Amino acid sequence: MDKYKGLNEPQRTAVFHVDGPLLLLAGAGSGKTRVLTHRIAYMIEEKGVAPWQIMAITFTNKAAKEMRERVDKLVGAAAADVWVSTFHSSCVRILRRHADRVGYDRSFTIYDADDSKKLVRECMKQLNVDPKYFKESAVLSAISGAKNQYIGPAQYRKDALGDMRKETIGKIYDLYQQRLKSCNVMDFDDLLVKTVELFVMNEDVLAYYQDKFRYIMVDEYQDTNGVQFRLVHLLAKKHRNLCVVGDDDQSIYRFRGADIRNILDFEAVFGNAQVVRLEQNYRSTRKILDAANGVIRNNRQRKPKKLWTDNQDGMDIVYKTLYTEVEEAAFIAEQVAEGVKAGRTYKDHAVLYRTNAQSRAVEDSFVKRNIPYKLVGGVSFYQRKEIKDILAYMVLVDNSADDLSLRRIINVPKRGIGDSTVERIGEYAYERGIGMYEALGRAREIPGIARAASKVEQFHAFMEKCRGIAAQGGLVGLVETILKETGYEEALRLENTPESQDRLGNIGELVSKMAEYETMSEDPSLVGFLEEVALVAAIDTLEGDDNKVVLMTLHSAKGLEFPVVFLGGMEDGLFPGYMSINSGNPEDIEEERRLCYVGITRAMEQLYLLNVKRRLVHGTSQFNMPSRFIREIPQELLAVHETELTPSIEAAPVVGMSPRTTGKYAGSLYGSGRYGAKPSQGDSSKRSIPGPSDRTLEYGEGDLVKHGKFGVGQVQRIEAGGADYQVTVNFPSHGVKKLLSSFAGLKKV
Repeated sequence: MDKYKGLNEPQRTAVFHVDGPLLLLAGAGSGKTRVLTHRIAYMIEEKGVAPWQIMAITFTNKAAKEMRERVDKLVGAAAADVWVSTFHSSCVRILRRHADRVGYDRSFTIYDADDSKKLVRECMKQLNVDPKYFKESAVLSAISGAKNQYIGPAQYRKDALGDMRKETIGKIYDLYQQRLKSCNVMDFDDLLVKTVELFVMNEDVLAYYQDKFRYIMVDEYQDTNGVQFRLVHLLAKKHRNLCVVGDDDQSIYRFRGADIRNILDFEAVFGNAQVVRLEQNYRSTRKILDAANGVIRNNRQRKPKKLWTDNQDGMDIVYKTLYTEVEEAAFIAEQVAEGVKAGRTYKDHAVLYRTNAQSRAVEDSFVKRNIPYKLVGGVSFYQRKEIKDILAYMVLVDNSADDLSLRRIINVPKRGIGDSTVERIGEYAYERGIGMYEALGRAREIPGIARAASKVEQFHAFMEKCRGIAAQGGLVGLVETILKETGYEEALRLENTPESQDRLGNIGELVSKMAEYETMSEDPSLVGFLEEVALVAAIDTLEGDDNKVVLMTLHSAKGLEFPVVFLGGMEDGLFPGYMSINSGNPEDIEEERRLCYVGITRAMEQLYLLNVKRRLVHGTSQFNMPSRFIREIPQELLAVHETELTPSIEAAPVVGMSPRTTGKYAGSLYGSGRYGAKPSQGDSSKRSIPGPSDRTLEYGEGDLVKHGKFGVGQVQRIEAGGADYQVTVNFPSHGVKKLLSSFAGLKKV
């Protein structure tokens, strides 16, 4: 029992609770992975639980790998049979054995988001749906949302009656599922849906897995959606030995279908559940935690808890207002450079932001100063064209029913098979109820493709050759055959541009990945490799030994930690965003507040909170107030820095506030008058603008105002003249409007 002495009291309580439901509320940095791994060790070594009866589910491959390594270190060889994987990986393993029970071949292919979007586009075209009014990304999002709640096409169409838009999406959803099944393909959501369907329709299969997994642990439970809840509930229903770990204060994926009620209502669903709170933080300084607590306590939809630490108070949190996003980026670069001079590494620093678009200015600034950086969440390796092309060949070798992969590479590189030929092949296959690949073998029978028939036959013969190579094993040999005999690699060499060289480098990396897979895997196979590639997430590519500043969205940063964190764009309208502010649903702001809490708690030692006076968004200048989340942080925690501004926007003190200041940047917490302070004489945007009738306006330039028709917007300019004021307002949903104040009825928000 010596290995458990280092645990604190709540951690030990959680580790030693083995039988019955357990809700482990684990605050940020409270050592939850340590608890989970020690709990597995305790069950095996002290309670005699067989390793193969334990299932631990995480959300990312990176987290699963870390848990696996730590369990192996604690328990040794006995831990090899513990099932540690992500939701999707677990479902794939189950479906590879039982896919025939839900009408699929066991060699099914997995589509990523890009493939799914293309298939939606094809379905819309087949149904004559106008892409001007139905964007494929929005349609796919609606379909994914339905699947996340375990709503199939039939139920979706039934619920959509009377709503023309939803009725159309329902038709696309129906055809999309038909096309997936005919191609023996599942998308990511189907992996979960079909596994639940498998259990619901096959009691014997469910009973087998219920007895196999007598002890189940689910990490990040606050991020589970409806179908994940059903999956866990079905597996745990018989023995009820379910431990869920999560933090409702870090539930930030509602846009993906995550349902915070799953964790908030756990005790109601699983009666007699024990609840253990892990509130001691081992990551951050006291000041950082106090700031995080100050923000999150404003949420109502949460379980009461408060992070605390034995760590030192640490440095003050730096709050700084810059004039533009360019200056914001330059300041970040300057602080990183100074930090490295002082002995930190580049990878000690992370820049977190609400939207991907915010990275551009930071990247430009880093390039100018030769600061190495890694952008997480951009175009991932497996989404690059050349990689998707080569993988499409391999997918078609593995699953000849995959029409989408066939369409992608039948004329890549160009081999004289045009779009009209491909369409005729597709029509021929559809009319006869066969796959396009089978139709290739009947090329001479297909009307209208006489000229291209021989080229179609040659492509089909080549793919048959590849299928023969694959049957004998050897992934590297297969891909080298594809690269050489199609001329794909040679075409890039002949192009001889920096871009083509980069693509060749990427292809080389793919071949290396295959070689590594063949060496490391116990039972390498084409389907196994494609499955591994399909399950890779962008965050899993973040290598800890890569000495670069990390740039990522706040959503991507969850689960990570850095000594120094910059939170940029802390402005109302950006974070929280306009849509959350104006939705009328308090849950939207609460989700944004949880996202802010996540961002703050990524910092271990130093935290910078930054905003700007003027930000260029879609080519238009926006003047936003500082984020309301800044105001929720106890002001004594902030070391306020203020930019030296031009006279026209000279800083003025905020009435009733006297935060501490440092250095030459001494100034107010909210900067100039246009940001909520008492206006200075030099700030014309907040002074009364006299009109002919000597009226004054309750709002000024930079303020948010509400219009009866256009909603909430931001005042860009006010001009006095004639019989009225002309007010220029930027409404996010309707664009820039010029209005007469006496008729517009604008109200300050």
